Amino acid sequence: MGTKRDKNATPAQESGAPYPETGSQYASATGNNNLDELDESILHFLERHGRATNYEVGEAVGLSASAASRRIQALEAAGAIRGYRAQIDDRLLGKRMTVFIRVSLERQSAPVLAAFETAVRRSKGIVSCHLMAGQYDYMLVVCVAGIDDYGRLHQNELSRLPGVTRLETSFALRDVLEETKS
Repeated sequence: MGTKRDKNATPAQESGAPYPETGSQYASATGNNNLDELDESILHFLERHGRATNYEVGEAVGLSASAASRRIQALEAAGAIRGYRAQIDDRLLGKRMTVFIRVSLERQSAPVLAAFETAVRRSKGIVSCHLMAGQYDYMLVVCVAGIDDYGRLHQNELSRLPGVTRLETSFALRDVLEETKS
């Protein structure tokens, strides 16, 4: 059974060399953290078009669909692509207010940090959580319908997070720039 020749194939590809579309070495597959320009182009394209086909990715970065597929698989295996997800518009769910919460913990020991982070991961109300350097230990972001919704979230979840000594809350008045991936 013959194989279909890739119209973009190079002599190295025909010889069966691994990831020949970048020459002799493919950074992601070898464990090297240095991504080449094609890797970066693929990652940027997939950030905006996570449901794109291999053909669409290839067209966008100048590769065949099969070469793009091999690249994407290698990027996934190397951990550069951690997963794919849907970005939900919280406003359509009635959550029109963005809230930033700065968190101070009783201490920064490994067990306290681990307990806090485990509780945050279980929370359905917290959109993102970031370990911070500086005055506060963590920054939380939540989206709520309004002040009453935030009050319920604060009472039922935020005030019960383990190790917390202080929560300082700020409400966004208006979104000036929010990166959206289309």
